Amino acid sequence: MTLFVTSSPYIEGAPGAFLSNVNGFVDRIREVLPENPRTLFICSDPDDHGGTCRFAAETTNAFAMEGMAFSCYQVLDWKNARRAYQLISTSDLIVLCGGHVPTQNAFFRRIRLRHLLRHFDGCVMGISAGSMNCADTVYVQPEEAGESAPAFQRFAPGLGLTGVNILPHYQKVKDNILDGLRLFEDITYSDSMGNTFFALPDNSYFYQDEDQLLLFGEAYRLQDGILEQICDTDECLNMAELE
Repeated sequence: MTLFVTSSPYIEGAPGAFLSNVNGFVDRIREVLPENPRTLFICSDPDDHGGTCRFAAETTNAFAMEGMAFSCYQVLDWKNARRAYQLISTSDLIVLCGGHVPTQNAFFRRIRLRHLLRHFDGCVMGISAGSMNCADTVYVQPEEAGESAPAFQRFAPGLGLTGVNILPHYQKVKDNILDGLRLFEDITYSDSMGNTFFALPDNSYFYQDEDQLLLFGEAYRLQDGILEQICDTDECLNMAELE
């Protein structure tokens, strides 16, 4: 399996969905995909069939504009969850959509997606929440009103595709206030004690295959309450070399 753990691979502010080649994302995913891949979009909200279909259509068009036309694509949600194994086993590219992390995580666990992906040998691309749920143990960064409460479950079992926990859209959310608290300084910094998170602005991403885990673009490591930049735009960091 090859894995792309992205914050967002799209051009910010563009009038529609267009893939960004900042940090070589388009070139790199083109290298690993077969010609005209069969693609499966796994939802973030299993009850929002229309929203997932719209996102799938926009992303399909974005890939086609970069010369990566899909031979077919399907959406996986509650409507066809009983066919999950068949849909996964006949796909070359699986896209884990963005959205609300706990909602998506609950769906993944209900359909036993971790087990279903165990022998998948194609390409998986996570986007935002989809990327966060790729981790073995997912850090569920509070996002919506009320989620800063101590009772909110901050960690959950993930897909086990990577050991990396990302905090997506860092350039947008780093100064957010949630329930009167600073999202990072008052909430996430405390949660990082004994843990390691990687804050990624959009267009930065991790690439993982059987041999290596690489980080491309601007990124920050948050560990034990300390935030430090570890990579910059147009740079590549082999995570095996990170102290």
